[in-house]
Amino acid sequence: MKIAIYGAGAIGAHLGAMLARTEHEVSLIARGPHLKAMREKGLEFRSAEETFTVHPNATDDPASLGPQDYVIVTLKAHQSAGVVDQMQPLLGPETAVVTCMNGVPWWYFHGLGGEHEGRTLESVDPGAKQWCDLGPERAIGCVVYPAAEIVEPGVCQHIEGNSYPLGEPDGSRSERVMALSKALIAGGLRAPVRTSIRDEIWVKLWGNLCFNPISALTHATLEQIGTDPAVRAVVVRMMQEGQAVGEALGAKFKIALERRVQGATDVGAHKTSMLQDLERGRPMEIDALVTAVAELGDIVGIDTPTLDAVLALVQLRAKVAGLYPTR
Repeated sequence: MKIAIYGAGAIGAHLGAMLARTEHEVSLIARGPHLKAMREKGLEFRSAEETFTVHPNATDDPASLGPQDYVIVTLKAHQSAGVVDQMQPLLGPETAVVTCMNGVPWWYFHGLGGEHEGRTLESVDPGAKQWCDLGPERAIGCVVYPAAEIVEPGVCQHIEGNSYPLGEPDGSRSERVMALSKALIAGGLRAPVRTSIRDEIWVKLWGNLCFNPISALTHATLEQIGTDPAVRAVVVRMMQEGQAVGEALGAKFKIALERRVQGATDVGAHKTSMLQDLERGRPMEIDALVTAVAELGDIVGIDTPTLDAVLALVQLRAKVAGLYPTR
């Protein structure tokens, strides 16, 4: 199979390094010093268990690769709409597009059924660019659990985790999703196929929608947020609102709310990705994690007052810092 990973940052490099050791033809789409290093020396992967170097095809020109069987998009959610035109040469009649990123995916209402089937989300797909120019029928969902970092150009440091749950929007165990799962497993990753991928998306999103913006506003770690009684109460209210929205859309939350809060707190003195982006001067991933939940709430008629208040504050924080992506 031909697999292109669009956006070979930390997660893309993690996937690329593991897949490059399989029989499949793997290409990494990257840019800048990281691309230059991979071309010259290969991609070095470091973890607690092993260190190795692979030499996948690395390019900044998707047109040079031709149609792929899978395009795994590992960009931040706010970046994905901006590369749709560049992705076109990668798309053949049967090419699947795997959304390997955090937050509410642009295809959320494809294959869901019910009164909202086919609806688009402005917060994560402005002008329905991805819906119209990629096509929701190509989409496969993927939830990202690993943590990794590009410690220097061409070098990926794995921190923890190896699970990438997959799922078709309609819940089917299609031939294409099963084949992708098999490829990821062959690379040493966990890639269970879920028949309710949105449930898995919500479990991850549930913590992100509150801990991320609160951390960006307070510069606090997960542990500090979760052990401050007043702030923890805000977290709980935001999660309750998010859960109400998810359940109104048919999602099932298979873990207790307090357990989810405590699980995030127990991670310890960890800075969320949104706080790290703020500190490093990178565009902040607000819309897919928070704005989209508010938009979904409006669609199903669920009030989200606490989430709305925190969203307004973190949006202004990002704008003042010049880090709120323009649409």
